[in-house]
Amino acid sequence: MIRMHAARLRAFLGIAFLSLAALTAGAQTKPRVLDAGVVNPASAIYIGNSFFYYNNSLHGHVGRLIAEGMPGHRHRASSVTISGSGFDWHDVDSYFRPNAIGGYSFGPNNVVSFNKLDKLFDVAIMMDCSQCPLHPQLKTVFKEYAKKHSDTVRKHGAKPAFFMSWAYQDAPEMTAQLAEAYTQAANENDVFVIPAGLAFARSIAQKPDLNLYVADKRHPSLAGTYLAACTVYASLFKKSPVGLAYNAGLSPEVARHLQTVAWETVQAYHQP
Repeated sequence: MIRMHAARLRAFLGIAFLSLAALTAGAQTKPRVLDAGVVNPASAIYIGNSFFYYNNSLHGHVGRLIAEGMPGHRHRASSVTISGSGFDWHDVDSYFRPNAIGGYSFGPNNVVSFNKLDKLFDVAIMMDCSQCPLHPQLKTVFKEYAKKHSDTVRKHGAKPAFFMSWAYQDAPEMTAQLAEAYTQAANENDVFVIPAGLAFARSIAQKPDLNLYVADKRHPSLAGTYLAACTVYASLFKKSPVGLAYNAGLSPEVARHLQTVAWETVQAYHQP
């Protein structure tokens, strides 16, 4: 009997959360830019903090999804992260120096290859610190550097994209606040947004027993990183990750749930 009551309570809370999310989505500013601005990007740089490098780095998981979902498509990615960093900690201009990042790589048997790159990156995926867009002393810095870094990325021939981060586990109200902050900043600068934070909220509403966080209630568990990776894949390539076999070591059932959540979130957020 107790188990039945608990199950019903979880179901009720999930429905209530989804209803609230629907109301919030209706009030939320709509994104103006609905695609990354480049079809099937061949390269990306991830500029952020520990939210990116946890669990052996977000870009590595995205690469595995691309390799399976788009056979034959060559995609190169680099991650530039500083622990605890915000937008203003990064010298984005320096990341596009010729013959620097991506200038060489190591293959089998540690054989080095010196790369001749016509273009360093197609897309720059950028994330501010987890609460900077909302912090009373830092939200003006967020807006300032959202513009500055977007202009810098464009100067180097790449497309800027903002990575909408997720709420802390014990502060779910951050979801709507971060979504609004990133969407407004993106609209002001004609930038594409990857709605990872909204994907976290959707997964929690549908499957609250699946923990997307580690013990600090901020950084992502492996499931959280995988969900973020699926959201990046779905956003950049406009392809559903649902059914891909790569699951980052999660169970097939959990992976399919996260794939579905990512695809549903991207479709809902980027609908015209």
